[in-house]
Amino acid sequence: MPATDGTPALERRLFGTDGVRGAVGELLTAELAFALGRAAAVVSGVEAPQVLIVRDTRESGEMLETALAAGVAEAGGDALLGGVLPTPGAALLARRRRLDLAVVVSASHNPYRDNGIKFFGGDGMKLSDGSEAAIEEALVAAAPVRRSGAVRKVDRIGTDYLSELETRFGQLELSGTRIVLDCANGATYLLAPEIFRRLGADVEVIGDAPDGRNINESCGSTHPDAIAAAVGRSRADLGFAFDGDGDRVLAVDRNGKLVDGDELIALAALHLRRAGRLRGDGVVVTVMTNYGFHRAMGAADIEVATTAVGDRNVLAELVRRDWALGGEQSGHIIDMGFVPSGDGIAAALLTLEALGGRDLAGRDAMAKLPQQLINVRVADRNALDSARAIWDAVDDEAAALAGRGRVLVRPSGTEALVRVMVEAPDWAECEAIAERLAAVVEGELG
Repeated sequence: MPATDGTPALERRLFGTDGVRGAVGELLTAELAFALGRAAAVVSGVEAPQVLIVRDTRESGEMLETALAAGVAEAGGDALLGGVLPTPGAALLARRRRLDLAVVVSASHNPYRDNGIKFFGGDGMKLSDGSEAAIEEALVAAAPVRRSGAVRKVDRIGTDYLSELETRFGQLELSGTRIVLDCANGATYLLAPEIFRRLGADVEVIGDAPDGRNINESCGSTHPDAIAAAVGRSRADLGFAFDGDGDRVLAVDRNGKLVDGDELIALAALHLRRAGRLRGDGVVVTVMTNYGFHRAMGAADIEVATTAVGDRNVLAELVRRDWALGGEQSGHIIDMGFVPSGDGIAAALLTLEALGGRDLAGRDAMAKLPQQLINVRVADRNALDSARAIWDAVDDEAAALAGRGRVLVRPSGTEALVRVMVEAPDWAECEAIAERLAAVVEGELG
């Protein structure tokens, strides 16, 4: 049934785990952006909501930003255009400036042809499922226009974000430290090098020449070989690679070895615990986190809570427990004491703070166990729940690994696959267990 107010009819749920995301011109159009801006302003419940809109460097960003702003203004809100800014900057400044909403136009680590729209409340938190559902409902519900709002550009957004970073990490002395940054030709390309230089580091930057189409292209946290090669060429002490919207980070040491989110979170947790700043003496991670992390936290008497994959799930658990630190292996690292969002730049600075001048190559926060992941093509991934033979095999293998490793079998969220992951003390045992379980899955569901 077509909408009565000119907005697109909803044939399926638009919001995914990180806002509305899809191919520009197909799912994501100027018309939809306009409708989302209008609906979000209406649903806010504020007569004249103040809405910050920022974006990454994709060529479609300005079009979608403009459409969003027009929708906000038609619904009586004031749209504040901040230009290019990392996602965590929007979350942070929504709270600091006491705004009603913040909107980020970005598809994170996706290629430039995609884009996305994600909303944050005035508290800096991503909107709840209920709020997103209300926005979707408002897309097809006529609502009277209360007044005409304004659209204006706002200055100092990037400067204000840098000031917050400098206030939090200003005690860091990075003189003499040679660092390579890969900004993924994305939202961090100006601000990340600037804060590291302000703190005294000798900075080399790659992925800092966005042209609208090269965001995440063979660079950034999804292509860590680029930062590893750059660190090697420049003989730097370490390097950090961000993703397109700047909410995640991975590191490499001076030898070019990848340091993933698990290790970065372990470093941060031990550091914050020693400093008496690990609220709740606990940390939240996901089911993908390496078993070596759990062993290291257990040895340090730090409690670990585990959630399903997704930074949204990590954040919800942090809020529920009133803890401060959590994140994912992929590099989403959340420090609630700074901002309730993954923040790649802040996480990189926290890593340097945790190292305290030590060499990242000599890190000893955790010992990673060998990990083997096998994706098994199946006829129906949902049949896994009732596949008793598979779960019996999982129980047997897990019992044999008790205290030494772990087994994780789960369906893919998007494909006809079952993912078999095994961690064990050595590669031979790890691979043997994974292959045995994969054979059972294929025999039962293939």
